[in-house]
Amino acid sequence: MPQVIGHFGQVDAVVNNASTFEHDGAASFSFAALEKHMRSNAGAAIVLAQALHAHVLARLAASAVAEQTGRFAVVNLLDQKLWNQNPDFFSYTLSKAALEAANTMLAIALAPQVRVVGVAPGLTLTSHLLSEEKFEALHKLSPLGRSSNPADVAATVKFALENASMTGTTLLVDGGQHLMKFERDFSLM
Repeated sequence: MPQVIGHFGQVDAVVNNASTFEHDGAASFSFAALEKHMRSNAGAAIVLAQALHAHVLARLAASAVAEQTGRFAVVNLLDQKLWNQNPDFFSYTLSKAALEAANTMLAIALAPQVRVVGVAPGLTLTSHLLSEEKFEALHKLSPLGRSSNPADVAATVKFALENASMTGTTLLVDGGQHLMKFERDFSLM
């Protein structure tokens, strides 16, 4: 945060998108895997939200300008997996569940200066675990016949950043995949 503020002079929002996504399950779970996922997927996002809040408070204290309620925001990228759980990517899912709970707590703690919103995409990008054909077939497994694409996710993040009345909630952008029960993670189906 200090480097970004040093370069741009101020920060109005943080989008926490980076995450660790490594496979484990109930049988292969370890504290080391959980700690790695929690550190990057939940802890880092919370620390960045704290840093934004401190920066906003300092700006408001140094300014004679009245506070603009709803202007400052944190958006945390989550996963539709939280509403459609399966035992794959166990530590990853636990860390995203912690971040989703942190959304609520941070929305309360950082108000009224900073809003906190979650965005939970469905299957959006392929990986080394899926062929292009398999990805396309899985992408269609939703009530709308398609999951999210990068433009959908970006538009939802933009909406969350611009909507000054939204905090403490999560927007699912997954074509309805969270409404369906999948026994495995998409990458292992």
